[in-house]
Order: sequence, then C-alpha cells, then structure tokens
Amino acid sequence: MKYLSVAVPCYNSEKYMEKALESILSGGEDIELIIVNDGSSDSTLEIARRYEKEYPTIVKVVDKENGGHGDAVNAGLETATGIYFKVVDSDDWVDEESLKKILSVIRELYEQGQEVDMFLANYVYEKVGAQHKRVIHYRNVLPENQIFTWKEVGHFRIGQYILMHSVIYRTELLKLCQLKLPKHTFYVDNIYVYYPLPHVRTIYYMNLNFYRYFIGRDDQSVNEKNMIKRVDQQIFVTKTLIDMYVLRKIPNKKLRNYMVNYLAIMMTVSSIILIRSKTEEALRKKKELWDYLKKNDYRVYWKIRYGILGQTANLPGHSGRKISVMVYQVARRLWGFN
Repeated sequence: MKYLSVAVPCYNSEKYMEKALESILSGGEDIELIIVNDGSSDSTLEIARRYEKEYPTIVKVVDKENGGHGDAVNAGLETATGIYFKVVDSDDWVDEESLKKILSVIRELYEQGQEVDMFLANYVYEKVGAQHKRVIHYRNVLPENQIFTWKEVGHFRIGQYILMHSVIYRTELLKLCQLKLPKHTFYVDNIYVYYPLPHVRTIYYMNLNFYRYFIGRDDQSVNEKNMIKRVDQQIFVTKTLIDMYVLRKIPNKKLRNYMVNYLAIMMTVSSIILIRSKTEEALRKKKELWDYLKKNDYRVYWKIRYGILGQTANLPGHSGRKISVMVYQVARRLWGFN
C-alpha cells in the first residue's frame, strides 16, 4: 500500500535532482517515488537507477524518450499506484517534516474510510539572492485540517492561486478525468492544476510550508527571457484553458469565479510577456488572444477584460504599455516569481 505517489520529471538534472529525491524519501515506505527520465543526455538516468537499486520498495524509474515536462508527468501518472499523486520538479524539494505530517493525515483518513479529491499546502519561493522567502499560504481562504467543499472556500487574493506546487490530487480522480498534458510544451502545469478542478468535490488544507519552489536558474521556463522566447507556448496553454470549459455552466459559483480569475491571470501574464517582446507582431498576437477569448465566451471576456487585471494589461498606447509592464514588475518583486 502506497499512500502517495510522487513523480519527479527529470531532464539533464544531474546537478540538483538528488536534493529533491532525498527530501521525498523522508516519507519512507508510505511513498512511491517515480523518477521519470525524459531522454536526458547526462548522468540523470544513472543517478535514478542508483536510487532504484538502493530503495527497491520505494523508487521506480521510468526511462522514456524526450517529450517535455508534461509528457513526463503523464508517464508518472500512468505508473502511479498510490492513493494520491504529487509532482515535484527535479530542481525543487519538499520540507521533510511537512511531508511526514501530510502522510500522517492521509493515512488517518484512509483508516477512517475517508478520502479527499485535493490536498493543499503552502509553497515557498526559494529565490536565489532573496533575503525574505515569500510563502504562498491559503489560511485566509480555506478551512484548516478538515474536509470541506467549494462552498466553504473564501476569496483568493491576487498571487494566491493554486499551483502545481501546492496541490496533491487523488490519483484515481486524475485518471478518471483523463488528464493528459501536451508533449513538448512549456507551462502545462497550468493545465495540470486547472483541468481537474470541476471534478474536485472534497478538499483538505494543511497550513504547512511544504513545497520549496526554486527560482534562479537561467534555463528555467519562468525566467522572463525564456518566457518571451516561448511566448507562443504560453499563448497555446492559455487558449487551451479557454477552450476547456464553458465556465458559465459550472454550477458552483465560487469554483466558477475562481476559474475565471485564474484565466484572468493567464491572460494578463500572456499579455505582459507579449508587450515585453516589443514587436508589432507580438502586439498583434496580444490582440488576437483577447479576440479569441471574446469569440469563445463573451461573458467571460467582458468580466476579465474590464476587471482590474484585464484593464491593467490593456492600457492604450505606448505609455499605457509602459505602465502595464511597470505594474507587472512591481508584482514580480512583491511575490518573488521569475
């Protein structure tokens, strides 16, 4: 019996993956640690095999051709046998004491014949050079240490959204809703978090600083230069979210509002990155993206476009675009992302 399957997608991760693996192994036999080697050309696979040999009852290695982060997550989910499923990126890690507390609750709920669709815990921006490590928590939004539904959820602040770092899904829920992330695409963690939400009926939040999100490598997908270079993939993911649901048909109002606000964040980030690209082509793509949302669902378009984020991302003229970027830069300093 494995209570929690943890997939660690690895691509040329030899320099840092062991920190992630060691932190997860602190969970002991309750953990199924799935190391997915995504076609690495360095010694990633050798390191993974060494851990598999040393911990044969805990570690599984999936060796596959390169398909990108999302495809590696797919492979981890296909292999998973644990009751719950978690993704930990190979350059991140988890707090060991928090992991043990989460496993204790999962075990207790299982013994009581209870299960939840989604576990949530806090995550910490481990940003290189930052003296203050920003913690994203949900204690002002979610009931703590109890099973609850979307009806009990409060109002999420900007910058307080559920990310892959904070979420643990029930494995069977992900498989039943047929979650499948696209290959060779960055930023698919947004799909991973967003797509299962309407299938979630029960939630459990623990106010623990569990996930440590490392920010600081030049080759990270969230590095602004890389986001500009890969802006078409950001647009693709945003359009995928737009196409995913007719949001007005989601019956629970709080969930519906949350998903609209999440989409607003995606539209804003895509817009600002396009503005930062500083080309006429990028500005055309920005207009096309907003037209795409408008054509898909005018009500959602109107709510996002004329909300605070939508207005900030669409200030007119060169001066307006400068103000939009300035607001983005202030937000980046406040929340510590990329």
